[in-house]
Amino acid sequence: MTTVESPFARSWAEGEDIVAVGGRLGPDVVLDAYRHGVFPFYDEAQPVLWWCPDPRAVLPLDAVHVSRRLLRTVRRGGWEITVDRDFEAVMRACDEDRPDGTWIHDEMVTCYLELHRSGDAHSLEVRRDGVLVGGIYGVAVGGVFSAESKFHRERDASKVALVHLVRRLAERGYALLDVQFLTPHLERFGCVEVPRAEYLARVREAVETGAVFA
Repeated sequence: MTTVESPFARSWAEGEDIVAVGGRLGPDVVLDAYRHGVFPFYDEAQPVLWWCPDPRAVLPLDAVHVSRRLLRTVRRGGWEITVDRDFEAVMRACDEDRPDGTWIHDEMVTCYLELHRSGDAHSLEVRRDGVLVGGIYGVAVGGVFSAESKFHRERDASKVALVHLVRRLAERGYALLDVQFLTPHLERFGCVEVPRAEYLARVREAVETGAVFA
């Protein structure tokens, strides 16, 4: 039997964050990309852009910083936390109120819904009084969880979602939480940047573990 090498299984040139352009945004292709540390990120007027940033932002699961104020918010109750109950609603909510545009267009939603149905993409929802007020979604491959986006309609709801996501991943033996790009907000949680070569080495090891999200 002939083994076809993944187009994403290669070394990328230094200084290039976009590592491929074009191709098909199919669930199988996207999942293969995540297995090799690559993800799609583009607006609907562009061809598919495949990214593998250098450096890469990750949130160490054993070194997450939660402020005292946020910890009190998480503990005070009133939040209903669910998993995979309303993936599409979370994904579409992440598309709201983005004046600079969004990459969560219909082609993306269709693809990631297929990944969700196959058990490869997941959401964590935050509700209050039955109303969806926050959430986060991403893709899981082995022991790697790639967080794609989060949203809030109530203060701190997206932060509560992130705290619960981290707890879930740690409890279920995940090795790596990828957040793609470092922002000041994520840095306050303890996110760090690692060289791409180090990140890809960690992905190769982590995808072989048997962590289960749901």
